[in-house]
Amino acid sequence: MSWPTDSELNSIKEAVAQMSGRDKGEVRVVVAPYRICPLGAHIDHQGGTVSAMTINKGILLGFVPSGDTQVQLRSAQFEGEVCFRVDEIQHPIGLANKNGASTPSPSKEKSIWGTYARGAVYALQSSKKNLKQGIIGYLSGSNGLDSSGLSSSAAVGVAYLLALENANELTVSPTENIEYDRLIENGYLGLRNGILDQSAILLSNYGCLTYMDCKTLDHELVQAPELEKPFRILLAFSGLRQALTTNPGYNLRVSECQEAAKVLLTASGNSELEPTLCNVEHAVYEAHKHELKPVLAKRAEHYFSENMRVIKGKCS
Repeated sequence: MSWPTDSELNSIKEAVAQMSGRDKGEVRVVVAPYRICPLGAHIDHQGGTVSAMTINKGILLGFVPSGDTQVQLRSAQFEGEVCFRVDEIQHPIGLANKNGASTPSPSKEKSIWGTYARGAVYALQSSKKNLKQGIIGYLSGSNGLDSSGLSSSAAVGVAYLLALENANELTVSPTENIEYDRLIENGYLGLRNGILDQSAILLSNYGCLTYMDCKTLDHELVQAPELEKPFRILLAFSGLRQALTTNPGYNLRVSECQEAAKVLLTASGNSELEPTLCNVEHAVYEAHKHELKPVLAKRAEHYFSENMRVIKGKCS
């Protein structure tokens, strides 16, 4: 089924027209799809090789330039209205603890779904982009689909970036927006994740598998092979939901991966390199993995085995 449908687009445009008092024909719509990750999970933050594919569901953000610095946002899924100005200085809300984990500042939790809009402004401000104009926008996620595990947060962040850039007539490349979305999550929210999600959204073509080296940022699009029978992608919802920004275990895992890299690099006489597992040669890992504590050994084993699965999967 094609997405977005004419009905969805019309509904978004009508909502924005009603909010802004503008003609429906003036409403612009950003389409930011969700993604799946067939191979390469949880290694992008260590510079690993990953694969991803966008699907025909995701985030729609209808908007018009506000004509001033005001941002006014509503959501189809959440109550309330978010209002702020693009000339307000946005400060990071992530609070790092001694384990490298990060949790949102309690005073900011009430922002909830509007947090990513503020984060997009933070990212553009940090990148010295001149924002003179806000947006009046209406955000909606695909109906009938739980977005858990499909990178809805990256889709929302990318959507806000694209809308603000469009409203301010900024020319920004996909590669730059990958970095800006990383600033939303790493810099503003304090989540130490990698670049898989936003790269899949910004670099993919529908029906293609995006294959990417997160260390070099090199990527290629792999066409689906000619099959005798059509194939479908099955998405299974486990029933569990957990926002990464409120889960200290995620950042702790990143820290454990870095600690494993540090041990391996020191053992091989390469302690001057950044402690990231992509800087550890596989032969070094095999030679020194016995020096790792159990939990660090587990993290390193996942990185190297998953990295190899992606490479083999592409070649098969």
